[in-house]
Amino acid sequence: MPALLIKLRPTGPWRIGPDSGDRDRVDRIFHSDSLYSAVSSAMLRLGMLEEWLEATARAEAPAVRFSSCFPFQGETLLAVAPRSLWPPPPSSKIRWKGARFVPLAVVESLLAGRAIPEEGWTIDGASECLVQESSSGPFRMSVRSSAAVDREGRGIAPHSTACLEFTPGSGLWTVAAFSGEEARDRWTAPLTAALRLLADTGLGGERSRGWGRAEQPETIAGELANLLRLEASVERSNGGWWLLSLFHPGPSDQVDWKQGDYAVTTRGGRIESDAGWGEPKRATRMITEGSVVVSPAEPRGSALDVAPADFAHPVYRAGYAVAIPLAVKAAS
Repeated sequence: MPALLIKLRPTGPWRIGPDSGDRDRVDRIFHSDSLYSAVSSAMLRLGMLEEWLEATARAEAPAVRFSSCFPFQGETLLAVAPRSLWPPPPSSKIRWKGARFVPLAVVESLLAGRAIPEEGWTIDGASECLVQESSSGPFRMSVRSSAAVDREGRGIAPHSTACLEFTPGSGLWTVAAFSGEEARDRWTAPLTAALRLLADTGLGGERSRGWGRAEQPETIAGELANLLRLEASVERSNGGWWLLSLFHPGPSDQVDWKQGDYAVTTRGGRIESDAGWGEPKRATRMITEGSVVVSPAEPRGSALDVAPADFAHPVYRAGYAVAIPLAVKAAS
């Protein structure tokens, strides 16, 4: 599958709102549905929204699908490990299940059937990342205080907001998976332009404060498994699929829900549109990143219109799957 590996290097704080909406908490994953919405907003400003929607949300087979955004540090890419393989057997030296994000090299070892050595690893509590011993994590959570002041300077409303602050050389990565070479050739340039625009204007919350911005994105083209160095998963696959995105099954998906190892979350959010700024989106139950589903074919997913009743136009939530094949044990 042709794909584009994208690295975003933040230039300041990022606000990724949690599902609870609490201002004193922050999520550590910029989810795939939020990334799709942000790219669609950028396509609108580039004058390409209708063509983009026809190729993705309104298409039977989307031309472009996004993974969620996970942390990286230096050359190390981390992600939510497959639930069927993580955590490893308990260790007396390291509490494996405390790691939410695991280097892809560690996942590759697990997929190849190799044990993870206990020495040389530690879990960074602040970022929930498995990192090399004596290393810090790629980000820290911080709470920043500010105050809203009325025009006359009489009313002051202090408040605080949680954010992520990234260490030097760290950031977030994602992949854009294309349906084929034709889709890759058609959408690589517009997608790169949209990402550059988003890097300048910001992703996530508190963008009016300058949060969510990044350096110009770094992009690398190639085949999906090769970009992530997960060739062993493809070689040993037997119908299992490890999700790197949120997933909402579509009509053509044939998932065996009696097998696999998956979790469900509910996604909400608010609309950013001149037709109704801040209107709540309809909630959607979705399969989470790191889940492993069993299907005879690659899961595709679907895009749902989550606009409230009588809204002026559709509002799409992308539930398309970016999935890596792997081996799973048959249900007993």
